[in-house]
Amino acid sequence: MDIKTHLARILGPLPYQARVGHTQNIPVGPCLVEVVGNKSANIVWGARGQSSAAVNVQEIEAAQHSGLLELLD
Repeated sequence: MDIKTHLARILGPLPYQARVGHTQNIPVGPCLVEVVGNKSANIVWGARGQSSAAVNVQEIEAAQHSGLLELLD
């Protein structure tokens, strides 16, 4: 399985589906985007990388197009 890690920055509150079943926002600031294959990704954030969310690649692309997510590399 191919995994590609990108340095990134969240530029506006980015919604994701939390484990408890409701929508939460990834906060503004630095993060890592780990793309797994062509379909899924993990966004990791927090001072020690303590928070993460699983999203699909289409959500990453939509966030980039809407200006909420910027890949830095």
